[in-house]
Amino acid sequence: MTDDPKRDKKSLRHELRTCVNQILGYSELVQEDLVKAGHGANAEDLKRVSNAARRLEALVDQVPDEPYRGVQGRRVPAPPFAPATSPTQSGDSPTATERRSATAPSAGAVHPATLLVVDDDENNRDVLSRVLMSRGYAVVTAASGPEAIQVVESQPVDLVLLDIMMPDVSGLEVLQTLRLKHSPTALPIIMATAKDQPQDVVEALKMGANDYVAKPLDFAVVLARTESQLSLKRAMGEIRRLNEELQRRNQFIRRTFGRYLSDEVVASLLETPEGTRLGGEKRTVTLLMSDLRGFSALAERLEPEQVVRLLNNYLGAMAEVITHFQGTIDEFIGDGILALFGAPLDREDDAARAAACAVAMQLKMADVNETNRRDGLPEVQMGVAINTGEVIVGNIGSQTRAKYGVVGTNVNLTARIESFTMPGQILVSESTVQRAGEALVLGESRTFQAKGFKDPVTAYELKGVAGQHGAVLPEPDEEMADLLREIPVSFTVVDGTHIRQPPAEGRFVRASTSAAWVSSDQAAPPRANVRIRVRNEEGVELPVDLYARVSEGESDGGFQVRFSSAPPEVVALIRSALPAA
Repeated sequence: MTDDPKRDKKSLRHELRTCVNQILGYSELVQEDLVKAGHGANAEDLKRVSNAARRLEALVDQVPDEPYRGVQGRRVPAPPFAPATSPTQSGDSPTATERRSATAPSAGAVHPATLLVVDDDENNRDVLSRVLMSRGYAVVTAASGPEAIQVVESQPVDLVLLDIMMPDVSGLEVLQTLRLKHSPTALPIIMATAKDQPQDVVEALKMGANDYVAKPLDFAVVLARTESQLSLKRAMGEIRRLNEELQRRNQFIRRTFGRYLSDEVVASLLETPEGTRLGGEKRTVTLLMSDLRGFSALAERLEPEQVVRLLNNYLGAMAEVITHFQGTIDEFIGDGILALFGAPLDREDDAARAAACAVAMQLKMADVNETNRRDGLPEVQMGVAINTGEVIVGNIGSQTRAKYGVVGTNVNLTARIESFTMPGQILVSESTVQRAGEALVLGESRTFQAKGFKDPVTAYELKGVAGQHGAVLPEPDEEMADLLREIPVSFTVVDGTHIRQPPAEGRFVRASTSAAWVSSDQAAPPRANVRIRVRNEEGVELPVDLYARVSEGESDGGFQVRFSSAPPEVVALIRSALPAA
């Protein structure tokens, strides 16, 4: 006995409850073994032992106890009310739910959960370990606080059953240490101790304990609460796994579709409940449409792998430019691109940014063609149109397949304007000029009758953009010179891959590396696409096709073309016929 009578009372009560706990534990284990072996009648004597132990437990509870002094030696006041999660007190019967849960712990688990039993009394550790192992759990034990901490840090542990009153390092100190690294959801800790006063419960729960059971232990309650905490841990682990999987999926979507959609569209689809809802709204947006000149006919003479490589090179570069200018790529249509500025989010400078984007796209074509030359592919030229107007924008399609897109008359008008562009040219509508204001550097205007529109359409050639996104297109290399020798050609007007008229003969009499004057008795309509076959000095036709577009303003005796795709063999032949610089 110590000199402190208060501590003697506490030690005496703790020791008595520990003994009663062991009597109850072993008697109940033996009773279960007898029932399983078919000797249930022999278990009656052990039931009397259990009942006597519970009567003794009631007498032990009458031993006075003083308020517990915490880890820092401070006095913990008794709370004004018992916590809602207070454990079943000694003598209480476990609930039906707790008893049902105790019969089937770790159901569905591939591997049994590993439980750590921490108690300085060997018999306590033994009886509780036996009960837990009889229910299929894997059990490890520790006889002290430092040993418990070492076990947790050295091997996987799913749950800890922790005694409080241990020499040197108390269970509450162990709880504090473990909670520095392990959250309650990652490592559930149930305090299993003879200290059952309300202030003891509050102190442990405040420090991070998940639950609290009092000695002598009602093992049905212990098992039920153990399985409850393990089920919660498994559920939280599954939630974390699903959340990580969702994050990986969202990252994949952002990486994949972020090349084509603006961040705002991807965020809307992923993060807002209405993001995938079908429907649309009227909105004024600026539309950008681009297309490779003469690509359909060009693709006819390329291998499928070459066509795909050329398209991926071109579309990838253009998508990068569009997303940089915060545009939303509505769709790729073969070699064509439709992009939106002003949806899903609108900004004051949508028209100016769309124009700056178009300029940047034309400038980027130099890199595209450099890659094409390196890959043995033909150079290509692009036309771009920009138009501003009211459209219907939103999620269009069905419940099984939908896209964020745009429809309306102004989409068709943009396509019509784009069809009038020459290789390397950008045309902007009057509405875009009005919206963008002085930011645009404009060239000549032209008026044309667009298919499907009653009134003539006016568009302006865009030379550059001033201000924040300032950039200017270089003047096209169309300073043609009289050739030292005429180059014989034959040409055919084509519409996509369809021939619109029989081949006609002609000659290049003036040319540059990007344009030529064709002298011929056969005229070609303005803005028509033509396929040209070139013959060398010996009159041998080169094994490549030259694609071009007829410029405005035909005249008697010939017409001018701007090259859409000029094979290196043709360019070399023209250079050989040009005067020396």
